[in-house]
Amino acid sequence: MDPDSVKSTLQTLAFGNVMAAAARDYQKEVAAYEKAQTSSSVNEEVDLDDLMDDPELEKLHADRIAALKREAEKRQSLTKKGHGEYREITEGDFFG
Repeated sequence: MDPDSVKSTLQTLAFGNVMAAAARDYQKEVAAYEKAQTSSSVNEEVDLDDLMDDPELEKLHADRIAALKREAEKRQSLTKKGHGEYREITEGDFFG
């Protein structure tokens, strides 16, 4: 058996394996891209009128509004207590 022919055969087999793996990877990429395209087109077909009457969305909206009101009340009470104010104090007032 000629060592050069064995080496050539092994290189041919290795090249074939690499090409097969590259083809499989490319097929996976194409399939993923097509899947992403179909899922994005499904998302675009959402009817906004259906969302306006969605009770779950209304509950989320009401919860968010209530949370914002609580935060505003908390911020207002802290401001009344003097939090968030900057006052310049002279050295005499500080130590005196």
